[in-house]
Amino acid sequence: MAKNLQTSSRRVKPGSRNLKTKIRQPESVESFVFPAQAEEPLILTIDIGTSSVRVGLFDRLGRAVEGMETRRGHEIRATAEGAAEADPDQLLEVVFNCLDGVMAKTGRLASKIAGVAACTFVNNILGVDKKNRAVTPLTTYADTRAEAEVAGLKADFDEEPAHDRTGCHFHSSYLPARFRWLSNHQPDLFRRVARWVSIGEYLEMKLFGKTAVSYSVASWTGLLNRRKLVWDVILLSKLPIEVEQLSPLTDVNIPRRGLRPQFAARWPALQHLPWFPAVGDGATANIGSGCLYPARVALTVGTTSALRVVLNSPPKHLPHGLWCYRVDGRRSLLGGALSEGGSVFAWMKAALRLKNYPRLEKALAALEPDAHGLTVLPFLAGERSPGWAGHARGTINGLSLATTPLHILRASLEAVAYRVALVFGLLRQELPSEPQIVASGGALLSSPVWLTIMADVLERPVAVSTVQEASSRGAALLALEALGAIPDFAKIPDFIGNVYQPDANRYLRYRQARERQQALYDKVVKRS
Repeated sequence: MAKNLQTSSRRVKPGSRNLKTKIRQPESVESFVFPAQAEEPLILTIDIGTSSVRVGLFDRLGRAVEGMETRRGHEIRATAEGAAEADPDQLLEVVFNCLDGVMAKTGRLASKIAGVAACTFVNNILGVDKKNRAVTPLTTYADTRAEAEVAGLKADFDEEPAHDRTGCHFHSSYLPARFRWLSNHQPDLFRRVARWVSIGEYLEMKLFGKTAVSYSVASWTGLLNRRKLVWDVILLSKLPIEVEQLSPLTDVNIPRRGLRPQFAARWPALQHLPWFPAVGDGATANIGSGCLYPARVALTVGTTSALRVVLNSPPKHLPHGLWCYRVDGRRSLLGGALSEGGSVFAWMKAALRLKNYPRLEKALAALEPDAHGLTVLPFLAGERSPGWAGHARGTINGLSLATTPLHILRASLEAVAYRVALVFGLLRQELPSEPQIVASGGALLSSPVWLTIMADVLERPVAVSTVQEASSRGAALLALEALGAIPDFAKIPDFIGNVYQPDANRYLRYRQARERQQALYDKVVKRS
């Protein structure tokens, strides 16, 4: 994690009397461990993210084993028509190369690996033929081409009970709309598909010749009945697919064993180990950052943003604007996800030619909150939570001759925080009055300015998770729990670091800016 620069937000150590929410002290200062000190059993993790693949090792306490990670980037291709696609076979080659890299480093540690866990970005889908060969690209949640199908879904179904059953709104990022779009716009390709799978299922299919989908990943499709944990037959009755074209459902603690010969020869130490089904990376990010209970909310900002809380039972009331996914067959995940996040930060830096700006963080910190006169709608990939307006696009209002690229970038970071605050307002209605917010995700943790903005906008302390790879760690912890190595998550360290405290005066300024953003949203998005 990048060192914190001096900002005007006060930072206090965990456990300070200035915090109204108690934070359990971590048992260890560091979230990593050197190989010689790693406690058995070890878990090998595969994390397929939207921009990179990471494979690493974690020990019994969920500490990353130093030096035992391989990372490779990959590309999601975006087009002006709204496509967001990747080549699934090329992506799996990246995964296999990362596995090669880590296994080449393990040496004697290989014998201490007790299982393999995986997490992936979710809301992704590809079609395979009867021989399990990919016949379509892998499309992601950021693909907006199915937006026009949402109106048809709302005409054919009552969205409110569908939202309650599946935990998902009708939106272009979910499979009901995307299946209809594919059937209508690519009918020949659509008819070639024997089965629809996510990238995690496709990986399992290649490794073992068979596959199932975890309740976690299935819950992100918009087609899982979140209470009964079965595919939703009501929605499927008016979609152009059959339930047999979807994978059988399974829980995250039910592994598969016995790699196919070509992979057993490639990684002999892994051939007989339990390989657990892929879990949604949002769920594992909560687990990995220590956000396991309703009193602690995970704020994750990577490529996208999300606020999520783990519940031990499905919530009876599901607020409009939020979703409810599953961690596993027992635990639910309530929250909201935004398409905007680190992608906005990265896009703005590139478009405004600020990538190589000297001491960018210091320059952004020197700007007064909302002193730029700009109002930004940061919808570069449409809107998900809380308005679910997939047709929404980015807007900047208030430009003048005095506007600088730094002003636009700062306004964009503030704008994302305003959208996060809307989700938090809905989420906190279902939580204890003083929930603790724990931040993770590379985009947010690498910017102290953005952390300061978040604390001020939310008017809540924001604690920083010092876990470098929260999603990978969460996958490892779930596997360790399944193996019986962790009887109680409360007994493992959660690695909470600095806490950014809000400033009341800045909160008031941001509250006025949020009202401007909402007014612009009502004019530009709601009326379009």
